[in-house]
Order: sequence, then C-alpha cells, then structure tokens
Amino acid sequence: MTKLYEKLIKSCPSEPEIRAGLEKVRSSIPSNPGKHLLMSILNSIDLTSLNTTDNKSTIIRLTGTVNSFQGRFSNIPNVAAICVYPNFVPVVKEKLSAKSVKIASVAGSFPTSQTYRSIKIAECKMAVDEGADEIDIVIPLGAFLAKDYSYVAGEIREIKEAIGETVLKVIVESGLLGEYEQVFRASMIAMDAGADFIKTSTGKASISATPEAAYVMCRAISDFNAETGIMVGFKAAGGISSASDAILYYHIVKECLGEEWLNNKYFRIGASRLANNILSEIAGEPHEYF
Repeated sequence: MTKLYEKLIKSCPSEPEIRAGLEKVRSSIPSNPGKHLLMSILNSIDLTSLNTTDNKSTIIRLTGTVNSFQGRFSNIPNVAAICVYPNFVPVVKEKLSAKSVKIASVAGSFPTSQTYRSIKIAECKMAVDEGADEIDIVIPLGAFLAKDYSYVAGEIREIKEAIGETVLKVIVESGLLGEYEQVFRASMIAMDAGADFIKTSTGKASISATPEAAYVMCRAISDFNAETGIMVGFKAAGGISSASDAILYYHIVKECLGEEWLNNKYFRIGASRLANNILSEIAGEPHEYF
C-alpha cells in the first residue's frame, strides 16, 4: 500500500461523528425540495437493468424509452446512464440516440468478483471495446476481508490500466463489510488504486446502501481530495427507490463534499424504480415511464 493510503486511513470518522453528521444533514433538508433538486437527482440516475431475465428485447425497450424521454419531457433532463450487463453493451451502443446519456456496464465477474483476475480484466476491456463509457466493478471482497489489501489494490489498478480513460466505479459492497472503519478502508484502497467513483453496493446483497455508509464514503472522498486535489465521484446504489431516500443521499454529498459534486460527473444513484418515482414528484402525478 502507498504512503498516502497509510496516512489517510487513520482519519475514519467515529460512530458519534457519523450520527452527528447525519443529524446535521437531515436537519438541512427542506420540507419542500423543489423541482430543480428533483431534476438534478433524475439527471444523476444510472438507469439499471441487471436481471437474470434480461434479453435483447428488454434492453432495446429500455433504451428506446430513454431515447424518447426528451421528446416527451423537453424541460426535464434525462438520466445520466443506462447500466447493463456486458453482453448487452453492443445493443445499447447500437440503439442509444440520447446524446447526453452514457453507457455503463457492470463487469469483472459482477456481483461476486469471484473468478480469475485475467478474466475480470478481459471482461472489463471487452465491455469498453464494445462501447461502454463506464465500468462498475466489485472489489474482491473475500481478499479484502482476509486483509489482503495489496491484492485488492493491485486488481483495481490493473483493471483501471486496462480500460484507460474509461470511468471506473468501484463497488465496496458496504453492507457486507460490518464496521464503518472497513467501509472507510475499502474506499481509501479503491481511490488510491485509481477509482474514478466509489459505489456503495451491487444491490444483490442482503444489505445495500445506507446513509451511514454513504456518509463514511463521502468523508473518505473529502479526505482524499484534500490530500491529492483529485475529485472522486460517489455512487449510491441498492434499494434506493423513493424520492425522500434519494434526497437524503444528495444532501449527504452536499454536506460532506460541497456543491462541486452535485452533478452527474461526480454523483450518481444506481436504480431502476427511482426514476419513475422522481418523475412522478416532478410532474405532480404518477408516471410509469421508464
């Protein structure tokens, strides 16, 4: 591990700090968030389809919905990205016409990260070659829990080298890490190894995103930025479906990181149902568009 990691790992917030920080965040949330904030959140969503039953037809349908969004809601910004399995990247690449929307792909043996490193690297590179703008991987959780931190960092670094300038989002699977210090440590390892984003969860584990984990991860990003000047993005994912939940994560980012992070270059929410719920709040009536 690098000297930077060894220095920063000591700054993990305590549980009382986390509780106090979240109390401050919750007290800062306005009772009426306003349409501008909701539109900003909609524009930060990675619209996700990661189902065992996904096929070419379902992904074409999803992509078509995103393509037609601006024609129906010309005054509302589109989602940030469509996130799919690697084998569907070529489908999205062929059909996507919404210019502002990125193609994101989970890869690297998602969601378990349990296969040969060479296969993980190859899958990530293949997804990029097929048209992915962003890659979401999971840390090798078994190695992390076994305290083989050098292995974890090495794998992230090799994947980042393989995909070059493509955005790399590293999922720490915070719900399975237990102590907040572990969440902080995994976040620091990922950033030190070259992650462009750190992400809470796959959405496939028993515990997904929590405000506490988000607060810890955003504090890690803040400390890393203060030391390096590098802005690493934050993505909350897993079980986030209501507007109120999304607003809380937005305000955690605002409190810990500031206004500069409140755009889809540095803030994302991975979700499937959330987009319809946010759109319903903006329109003032139920919408099942996505």
